[in-house]
Amino acid sequence: MIKGIGVDMVELSRIKQSIKRNPRFVQRILTDREYKRFLELKEKRQVEYLAGRFAVKEAFAKAAGTGIGKLGFRDIEVLSNETGAPELTSKGYEHLKVWVSISHSEDHAIAQVVLEQGRGGIGR
Repeated sequence: MIKGIGVDMVELSRIKQSIKRNPRFVQRILTDREYKRFLELKEKRQVEYLAGRFAVKEAFAKAAGTGIGKLGFRDIEVLSNETGAPELTSKGYEHLKVWVSISHSEDHAIAQVVLEQGRGGIGR
């Protein structure tokens, strides 16, 4: 049974400007493990990575029905599994299957999250 659906789209230029304006912006969005991966990437890929994680976290908060505020960016972690697929974890939501999709274009990153009753699943 579907418990929630969320989608979010982010302009890459907006994320790039936010990084330049405030270097601490990255660490406000990413968990320590996400940040470690971020530092391994080249500049253009860093922007895509951060934009994708930002969009997923916004989409997850929408699917959970809380929005960002009650649920913070660093409360949500999005890492890649061994095949490169995104996997999302967030304390308090372990009882749900979390389905995640991230896509990028030249100008945008978009993410969709579906929450389903039950544990485990692809993207979880």
